[in-house]
Amino acid sequence: MKLLFTIVAVFSLLQGCAPVIVGGAAAGAVAVADDQRTTGTIIDDQGIELKIGKAINDNAELREQTHINITSFNGVVLLSGEAATAAQRDQAEKLAAAVVKVRRVVNDIVIGPISSLASRSRDSWLTTKVKTQLLGDKDVPGNQIKVLTEAQTVYLMGMVTRSQGDRAGEITRNTSGVKRVVKLFEYVEQPTP
Repeated sequence: MKLLFTIVAVFSLLQGCAPVIVGGAAAGAVAVADDQRTTGTIIDDQGIELKIGKAINDNAELREQTHINITSFNGVVLLSGEAATAAQRDQAEKLAAAVVKVRRVVNDIVIGPISSLASRSRDSWLTTKVKTQLLGDKDVPGNQIKVLTEAQTVYLMGMVTRSQGDRAGEITRNTSGVKRVVKLFEYVEQPTP
């Protein structure tokens, strides 16, 4: 575990993310311990997010006229947020798809005005509510599910069995304030007892 923390810390420092490591080291270590991805895949996903973020930030039009969230899980990239035009939406997808180790891009960027701080705060609260409910359910590996909310649409990512994915979707759908649920799970075999 100490080696893993050192690798993540060095990688993050090289990418200019020292404050993230200092603030999230303990939580990150717990998340890594419960994650079904390999350590290398977890680091790859973090690198993918950073590289796509840099590519978008290096494009002045995208940097100034869009709000794009980038989430990578096991090489599957989710783009969510808002763009002023379809061309900007498509450009963000092309930039994401060009990054090494990206297996698939799910582009759920909507065309419209950039979301307000109040809207993003509400989305953060919804993420917290959903995550708490997933963690509290004995039939769902809540600590293995990545939850992201954008415009009251909740995205669920992770490696789960079909029954776990169905249950997680049901819990999320029944959470007050959620308008839409998008399951982007990778399904694994049911473990044998």
